[in-house]
Amino acid sequence: MFNHYEAAFVLTPVLSEAQMKEAVDKFENLLKDNGCAILNREEWGLKKLAYPIQGKTTGFYSILQFDGEPAIVETLETAFRRDEKVIRFLTTRLDKYAFEYAEKRRHAKTAQVEPANVEEA
Repeated sequence: MFNHYEAAFVLTPVLSEAQMKEAVDKFENLLKDNGCAILNREEWGLKKLAYPIQGKTTGFYSILQFDGEPAIVETLETAFRRDEKVIRFLTTRLDKYAFEYAEKRRHAKTAQVEPANVEEA
C-alpha cells in the first residue's frame, strides 16, 4: 500500500548551488530506485534558520513529496543521517487533507509560473 509523504530537509550552507542540487538529486534517486513516485520537488534556496544548528545560521531548504511504501521512510532517514551535508530533516505522512492542500499549492504554483495566453488585437 502506498502512502503520501513529504520529506523536508536542510542542507549545510557551505555547499555550492551545484553541490546542493546534486545532494537533492541523490535523495530523489534513492526514492525512485525504491519504487517511489516523486510528486513534487521544491528547492527554497538559502534561508535563515530559526536557531543555530552546528554553528550555522543559514541552510538550503528542500522538500520532496512522494508516494511510497512505509518501509522507505526508514531507508530515506538513514540516508539523511549518513550524509554530512544534511543538518536537519523531517519526514511526514500526509493525510488526505494535507495531501489535498499540497495538491492545491502545487497547482497554484504552476499557474503562477505559466505565462498567460494574451491574444493581441
